[in-house]
Amino acid sequence: MFTIEYLVRIWTANIHPAYKKPLWGNLKFAATPLLIIDLLAILPFYLPFLGVDLRLLRVFRIHRLLRLFKIARYSTALSHITSVFRDKKEELFTALFFTFLLLVLTATLMYHIENPAQPEVFSSIPQTIWWGVAALTTVGYGDIYPITPQGQILGAIIAIIGIGIFALPAGILASGFSE
Repeated sequence: MFTIEYLVRIWTANIHPAYKKPLWGNLKFAATPLLIIDLLAILPFYLPFLGVDLRLLRVFRIHRLLRLFKIARYSTALSHITSVFRDKKEELFTALFFTFLLLVLTATLMYHIENPAQPEVFSSIPQTIWWGVAALTTVGYGDIYPITPQGQILGAIIAIIGIGIFALPAGILASGFSE
């Protein structure tokens, strides 16, 4: 079914003014990125008939998922979402940068507070960043937690700040949709 649709699209490409020349226009249309993605999605079906062992190439099935990006052309809602992300990318990047900065800062503080009490748990700042991610996202897995009073106070403050930090991108996107 996909093969028939693919071949019909190449065959009828001459209707479009950009691909007017009979053979050259069809080849030019077949070389467009979306048709190359379609070809890569169809090709794995035919290669076993040629005796090619494709077990190793199963990774390339991801190209079939790339076809889903074509849906955005036909959906006004998806194009609206894309335009909001494009318009608000600076604000979203700033919020993401601030979140990352806060994560590193709190992990460093927690490392210096908790390392003397729990050197095996808070063994390094990168290890403590895992605690920071769990605390800022308010997930709190429970595998790493502070036991000193200063660490517990810092953890509580970070959990409360985490709620606001993750509400910030939602507010930025909401303002983009209202504009």
